[in-house]
Amino acid sequence: MASRVIVPALAAAMLLLLLLAPASNAAISCSDVIKDLRPCVNYLVNGSGKPPAACCAGASALASAASSSADKKAACECIKSAAKNMKPKSQLAQALPGNCGISLPVTISPNVDCSKVG
Repeated sequence: MASRVIVPALAAAMLLLLLLAPASNAAISCSDVIKDLRPCVNYLVNGSGKPPAACCAGASALASAASSSADKKAACECIKSAAKNMKPKSQLAQALPGNCGISLPVTISPNVDCSKVG
């Protein structure tokens, strides 16, 4: 008899916890974005030609990780801030996604308008 009461009560408690848990709006962290694009820094600042394989792998990982609109906006703000400090060659930054064979949801530029990303 007690198990007939406990099981529905437990199920109701679990449902209540799920309903009360905050929705996950957590965007990608800036440290994740930097980690993914770190292999690209030297290439974007001093390089020429095709990007190194490690750079393309990181850019691809970022493209996969930044799936939601919040992720894309957060990645954009992080990249914009980093680009202001490292001053990448704009032609290399713009060509990076194509040279890596990926679609990057964010432009690597210190002047990108992140409000239009997503």
